[in-house]
Amino acid sequence: MSAPFYLTTPIYYVNAAPHLGHAYTTIVADAMARYRRLAGDRVWLLTGTDEHGDKIAQAATRAGLPPQALADRNSSAFRETWRRLGITNDDYIRTTEPRHARVVQAVLQGLRDAGEIYLGKYGGHYCFGCERFYTEKEIVDGRCPDHQTPLTWIEEENYFFRMSKYQGWLIEYLEAHPDLIRPERYRNEILGFLREPLQDLSISRPRSRLEWGIPLPFDERFVTYVWFDALLNYVSALGWPDDERFRTFWPHAQHLIAKDILKPHAIYWPCMLKAAGLDVFRRLNVHGYWNVGGGKMSKSVGNVVEALALTDKYGNDAFRYFVMREMTFGLDADFTEEAFVGRLNADLANDLGNLVSRATTLLAGARDGEATVGPPEEEDTAVHRAAVTARAAADEAMADFAFQRALAAIWEFIGAVNRYVDATQPWALARDPARRPRLGRVLCTLADALGWLGIVLDPFLPEAAGRIRAAVGVTAPPRLADAVMGRLDRVPAVARLSGLFPRIEDAARTAGKAARAARPARAAADTPDAPAAPIAIEDFQRVDLRVAEVLAAEAVPKSRKLLRLTVSLGDEQRTVVAGIAEHYAPADLVGKKVVVVANLQPATLMGITSQGMILAGSADTKTAVLALDRDLPAGAKVR
Repeated sequence: MSAPFYLTTPIYYVNAAPHLGHAYTTIVADAMARYRRLAGDRVWLLTGTDEHGDKIAQAATRAGLPPQALADRNSSAFRETWRRLGITNDDYIRTTEPRHARVVQAVLQGLRDAGEIYLGKYGGHYCFGCERFYTEKEIVDGRCPDHQTPLTWIEEENYFFRMSKYQGWLIEYLEAHPDLIRPERYRNEILGFLREPLQDLSISRPRSRLEWGIPLPFDERFVTYVWFDALLNYVSALGWPDDERFRTFWPHAQHLIAKDILKPHAIYWPCMLKAAGLDVFRRLNVHGYWNVGGGKMSKSVGNVVEALALTDKYGNDAFRYFVMREMTFGLDADFTEEAFVGRLNADLANDLGNLVSRATTLLAGARDGEATVGPPEEEDTAVHRAAVTARAAADEAMADFAFQRALAAIWEFIGAVNRYVDATQPWALARDPARRPRLGRVLCTLADALGWLGIVLDPFLPEAAGRIRAAVGVTAPPRLADAVMGRLDRVPAVARLSGLFPRIEDAARTAGKAARAARPARAAADTPDAPAAPIAIEDFQRVDLRVAEVLAAEAVPKSRKLLRLTVSLGDEQRTVVAGIAEHYAPADLVGKKVVVVANLQPATLMGITSQGMILAGSADTKTAVLALDRDLPAGAKVR
């Protein structure tokens, strides 16, 4: 029996056009929705746009447009972007729609009638970019901590929601529901914030200052504050309170957001739901930032990467794969086009594309369906077991929104099938008539593997998965229940499929390779070093050694020696590439405190920018990373 699954993205602010950050959130939401549909669940995926508030009014004035015209134009840009990216949302909500305004006013009136809203005065430092007041503790050098812009002192009369009343309840709810906010670091962040007294929430703005908003139903002098308006989209889109869709899907609601809007979703929203007598959402899934050029990607800072420019250049599937595989869900990630192309070439062209090309070529050349098929041997059943293992790992990862881990599991299977082709050498079997039954079984296993990939890859690489299914003659809609190997006893008719993901070799990459080849080679970890010449203490003091905690680790595709590590230096996270893959499994390093050179010039290795070096010792054939004999916080100086 299918289970309901309701997933929402944030509704995106329409003061500017969509960028990589918006695209990432929406792509992973789409991948999750596709995966749950593939599993047979009844899915409702919601996205949309947030269209009221100071920023919209100011952007409209700068553009010489009425706010509604600006909202219409930019909301259409988001809708068109998601169409071009192949997003399969079931609804698209706009906060300027009457269906939404009716719900906002109904909830406000109900809370006012219940005594949950009161009129008061407030003065504070206001950021028009964030559309919120900041406390003295939050302000950094007199500026907004997010936009780094000067704050404006505003003192005015507004309506307030008695949010402080729900502080104790919210703490108890979070403790009773430990998986409400994932990953756990964000739950801990909210619990830390709740150790300080929670203030009541200003939920209006005077129309003398801001006209662009939903009027309060009980006082026409004010419009609704943008967060109280925006958050209610998650229930207004379902037709609260009477629509059957609301009764079906709201008990299964999961939100997907970036960490910059954690506080409104993890504090304001549960308190609003509790006060309104509605059930709290099932789960809040929080991802990190995409960093570009060493800093958080931001429209205000100006380091935005346009999603469509990349998809037009490399294709939707390659873009989807990169953002899901490159970012460990919950942590920050770095975007470079070189890393993008590295992933495309190594994972998509070399691993998947090469497998599909040679497997379909072998199958397309089979004679008359290879009627004689021998019994499975250990090599064949090993591939079947690898499929079962990969499917279980992917299911477990997707339950945790761990898209990177799910793709890594699928790529383990792709690697197993590539090794199977190399080991069985079907081209050699084809030359020996006595080995025809064995050839038939090998070809059946390859066709099985392609059919499995055509299903399991569908949420992540929908275009490529569809082409694989077409090549092996599958016309029925894909279902996870059909991702099972070992059913074929006759080689099916298969069409040759090549060039699924062509390799990219451009001038910039060629120049980068030449530059790297010209650098002096570093000594390998297992090469004995000659004694170094003495250095002055001043030279040693120029090396910034820091304690780092390993947050995530993975093997670098196509490299025998390299691991890609995500490490925390306390106040920042970095990617470090270390040549220790022959000595450590990735899982052995996660959680370890190690020592890194923090001020080393960044270097690009296998298309990955490494921002530091892990210190390790070596003797004979053994290598050991430097660890601590007692605990120190990440970022501590090593002297």
